[in-house]
Amino acid sequence: MVLYGVAALAVCMLTGTLVGEYLGEALGVDANVGGVGFAMIMLVFATHWLRQKGKFPEASEQGVLFWSAMYIPIVIAMASTQNVYKAVTGGPMALLAGLVALVAGFALVPVIARIGGRGEPLPPLTEANTEAESATEKQAV
Repeated sequence: MVLYGVAALAVCMLTGTLVGEYLGEALGVDANVGGVGFAMIMLVFATHWLRQKGKFPEASEQGVLFWSAMYIPIVIAMASTQNVYKAVTGGPMALLAGLVALVAGFALVPVIARIGGRGEPLPPLTEANTEAESATEKQAV
């Protein structure tokens, strides 16, 4: 059911928020530190584990896919509420953290690209459309 997928997302979001709050408290920061990121990582691991066990049906996956489509706008909205000016003028640590994250992201692109084997190239668009139409016609019969 779609509801189970949304429930899995909600549990991961609540857990991630708690982890972010406790991490912020441990670091002495009056903010949630990475709660949404922790939630998304937990969601990826949880759904992968459930798929391996065969306990995550297609309908439940639809609930997660719906909210994953909403993820980027939600993160942008959350980031826009933070006080960036105060963070930048408060010292060089915010700039240094951003620069380190940027460099690490660029450095990890080739590493992540090498994970897994080479896959089959996608068929040309015209072949894919013909095959999809044939499959649709077979299902209709």
